[in-house]
Amino acid sequence: MPNIDISTLPAYPFIGPEDNPFIPVKSSDLERLDGSVGKVRLPFGGWAWLITRHEDVRQLLRHPGFSSDQYRPGFPVLNPIPPKQDDASGLFIFMDGEAHGRLRRMLTAEFMIKNIRRIEPLIEETVIEALERMRSLGAPADLMAEFALPVPSMTVCHLLGVPYSDHDFFQHHSRVIMDRNSGPAQIEEALGALAGLIGKLAEAKRTAPEDDLLSRLMIERVVPGELRIDELVSMAMLLLVAGHETTANMIGLSALVLLEHPEHLAALRENPDLAPGMVEELLRYLTVVRTGLPRLALEDAEIGGQTIRAGEGVVAMLAMSNRDGVVFPEPEQFDPERREAHRHMAFGFGLHQCIGQPLARAELRVALVELARRFPGLRSETALADVPQRPMAVTFGVAELPVTW
Repeated sequence: MPNIDISTLPAYPFIGPEDNPFIPVKSSDLERLDGSVGKVRLPFGGWAWLITRHEDVRQLLRHPGFSSDQYRPGFPVLNPIPPKQDDASGLFIFMDGEAHGRLRRMLTAEFMIKNIRRIEPLIEETVIEALERMRSLGAPADLMAEFALPVPSMTVCHLLGVPYSDHDFFQHHSRVIMDRNSGPAQIEEALGALAGLIGKLAEAKRTAPEDDLLSRLMIERVVPGELRIDELVSMAMLLLVAGHETTANMIGLSALVLLEHPEHLAALRENPDLAPGMVEELLRYLTVVRTGLPRLALEDAEIGGQTIRAGEGVVAMLAMSNRDGVVFPEPEQFDPERREAHRHMAFGFGLHQCIGQPLARAELRVALVELARRFPGLRSETALADVPQRPMAVTFGVAELPVTW
């Protein structure tokens, strides 16, 4: 690697200004960037290239010469990671090539749109139950605690076959794993606790399978010898943590956007068919994975006119690519009628694109339609500048959202 004075580089990840959760990068950080492909200082030492343009991010994420394996020497680590464990081999988002493809293919059918449509009545039931419980508690209420968190938790628990009675346990440990303030020892402990819970559940399904993902993987993959039990446990942990944390933050932030734009909340109430387009624009506008997607160059490659050398780290900054004015005119504006909103990369791009995106879209759509329909007088109890945020979370969100109606 070239000799670089790392101390002169902008510190990354950027943390958005505390007074506006809808601005992923403040102007002072933007001014320090050296073009659309520039160098940044990493939180745990070293530097990486930061890729910000939509076209360049697409090029990077589909390029076969970049690795997702966070344990490779030189990988641009953005969040604290536990020591590498031999039994963490189901965490396929950190794998490359056939190792990644083998595990991902086992889940592809589960998250196909036709299967998500099949469970949509369950999502609706979950959403309505949470909203009516919130109503029964009376105003004011915390929309995050009473609605945004329980809905994806209950849904992913049902899909996997994890008793919802365990949701406090896994929510607590998920928060630890997804908090950038957590140390490696804390993350290792949380991962171990979740692995213990899921391992016991999986073994129970070997003899008493039910209609859930853990049972199907156990009977169809583990028993015939296609999948090891530790791979199943790691795979389920990944789905459990990723499946609830990201969607919970998206539901909370989406509600906040609509509270700031009540005309769109009213339009959704009058016409629920607006929901799919609105969801795509919310995904683009909010992009909760604000730290971006890190990669390691395994070979020399040119991205955005810049030569990236083998061994150098790269970060695809999704939040900025989703505000690229070349692709999204007036990108700082929230526009639910935006025709090109579907071109966002909130779920990533390429082979590692989020496998659960059909489920996330369905949960968001149903959640927002029912929220608008059942709470016509919904309004925020807190000014936008005072909404407490979680800037150190791996996926950005608000800590609470007090509302009344």
